[in-house]
Amino acid sequence: MIHSKPQPLQTSQHWLIRCSWRWLPLLLVWLLATVADRAWLAADQAIPAWDQADYLNSAVDHGRALGLLPGGEWRGWRELLLLSPKIPPLASLVHGTVMAVAGESPDQASWALALWHGVLLLVLDGWARQLHSPPLALVALLLAAIVPGLVFLRVNFTLDLPLTAVTTAALGWLWRWQRPYPHGGHWVQAMLAAFCLAAALLVKQSALLYLAIPYLWAVVTGVGQRQRQQQLLAGTALALTLLLPWLHQNWITTIGGTYRAVVVSAANEGDPPVFSMASLLYYPRLWWQQLGILPWVGAVAGLMLTLWRNLLRRQPSRIALPEGWGWLLGCTISGWLLTTMSPNKDSRYIAPLLPLLILWLSLGWVVLISALQTRLGWWRAFPVLTVALALTTGHTTMGRMAAVHRAETEPPLISLVRFLRQRTANAPITLLIVPGSADLNDHTATTYGRMNQGQLLARSLRGPAHHHLVLEQAEWVALATGDQGHHREQVRQLSHGIRKDGRFQRVRWWPWSQGRFVELWQRRPDATRGQPFARQFVVLAQGLAAGPQGLARFIEQIGPHHQLDGHFLYQQQVEAWARQRLSQAPRAPDALWSMAALNILRQDAGAADHWLAQLEVVLPDNPWPTTYRAAVLLMDWKPWAARRVAHAHPRAQDEPLLKAVGDLAAVMGGDLTRLPSLGA
Repeated sequence: MIHSKPQPLQTSQHWLIRCSWRWLPLLLVWLLATVADRAWLAADQAIPAWDQADYLNSAVDHGRALGLLPGGEWRGWRELLLLSPKIPPLASLVHGTVMAVAGESPDQASWALALWHGVLLLVLDGWARQLHSPPLALVALLLAAIVPGLVFLRVNFTLDLPLTAVTTAALGWLWRWQRPYPHGGHWVQAMLAAFCLAAALLVKQSALLYLAIPYLWAVVTGVGQRQRQQQLLAGTALALTLLLPWLHQNWITTIGGTYRAVVVSAANEGDPPVFSMASLLYYPRLWWQQLGILPWVGAVAGLMLTLWRNLLRRQPSRIALPEGWGWLLGCTISGWLLTTMSPNKDSRYIAPLLPLLILWLSLGWVVLISALQTRLGWWRAFPVLTVALALTTGHTTMGRMAAVHRAETEPPLISLVRFLRQRTANAPITLLIVPGSADLNDHTATTYGRMNQGQLLARSLRGPAHHHLVLEQAEWVALATGDQGHHREQVRQLSHGIRKDGRFQRVRWWPWSQGRFVELWQRRPDATRGQPFARQFVVLAQGLAAGPQGLARFIEQIGPHHQLDGHFLYQQQVEAWARQRLSQAPRAPDALWSMAALNILRQDAGAADHWLAQLEVVLPDNPWPTTYRAAVLLMDWKPWAARRVAHAHPRAQDEPLLKAVGDLAAVMGGDLTRLPSLGA
């Protein structure tokens, strides 16, 4: 018998066929979902609310810092990292890059969400195939494209879809790596797991709620094997290398921002106590809405059928389940529990758990279809799944169409911002927004104020303690009539004060809704104004020499003035004055304090250390330059230098705060013998 070798053309055809069967379903699902999303975005005329606008603004910041968007340029890594003081920068870097290609409007920027959705589908497809089979992967892809919870995220410009995609990838690669050899324990798996884990944390810190326990479990199972020990060390080093630059620059603001976002927001919004039954059931009661009733019904029927058959026959199910479902169960339970323990709750915060639940639902449907196929045949069983998917798609579509916002006229906020940009020749100005509603707030105004090289920033300052400051310093103010959303009493008082104050004049107004109007007010050219903050800053900076009292006054004044001067233009004026004064009097304390305070605000630890060191020479008997300098070095993760600076001062043992900073630096540097001093 003559055996002929396969021809190259036949081999190529077979390879193309295999690739088509492997990737075509995923590509089709992504394309159809993207077309549906773009159609919805084209129909919806709502403008982004607080959170969406905030993330859009961050994307513009990072796109400009990379030099990709007009109006910006590359200024180095430090300047880039400073743009994300509370939320990690990865998603904003991706979004800013997409904006450079697609455009800066909210709908154009939403192309980034299509990319994240593609990543999620790719991860789900690969994980489902290794867990079970291609049919499970196909069902998971279809469910991920049509369930209401994920469809909502695909048209909602927040970090929830990026977080969901990258967290799912991290869990999937952690599972692959921790599997027994030869399936797991490979270097490529370890490095990809570490990269995805770092990427998830660089999207949002809350990824830790879903990754902490799986990561610790992977460490526990792998630390006993020599090769995996090396992989653990290398993977951890890779993750820390990616995380530490951002964390080093922003760790203080990150802690403060996380506390306000989690603890303070939970108290303000009236979320249930962490260990209450309402808290434990908060997210499970949402899963029916987020994933749809029919997917749940079919999945539960399939899993119950398997359990029933096992009880009757006392034998394993005919559906052979590869290992890995225990890992998935552990990830699902741990993610739900840790997210439940977070005080602040919202339907979006459980999003990273939805892909894991989709894998469970897909398993139930595969089991159900397999059982129906045995009894009814494939051509009768398949329509059951088709009808369920079609009904779920219809239900999701109806829900999304009901959420479409249609407006007969342009939103007044957009009209106001466009008018103000034209009137000021696109100069760098700060607009104070007094109302606080979803379609009229400072975040949204900034989004449209900065679009296409704009330099208009919007801020809010409604607290009664700051009303006098607004009247003395504000240049442009947006007011409204009628119900204005949050903080109604504060808004009413400030609005009344501006309208009655003779220093402001109404420039123009636009119709809003429900008979309300949006008004633009400007300070009159001949109106008196309070002392420029650049001068006040010099006095406040000198007050730092008095210690905690001066520091408290400094912090109290900086916040509201930063709201009135969103571009921080005063800092340029202060720096120019201080440098000129130092050129004439190099030991001038007022100029040295001003330069030190400016660089502390800019989080430039090296420059702040330089100016504080000069103040130590000029004011050798004052302990506060040394105290501030040691604190700056400690916050810059230089405990040994901080200890050396603190202990070198002649009054190091006499000043309690200076001594405490020195002892803390010693402990952070490894000298645990100083712990009792901290307790005292």
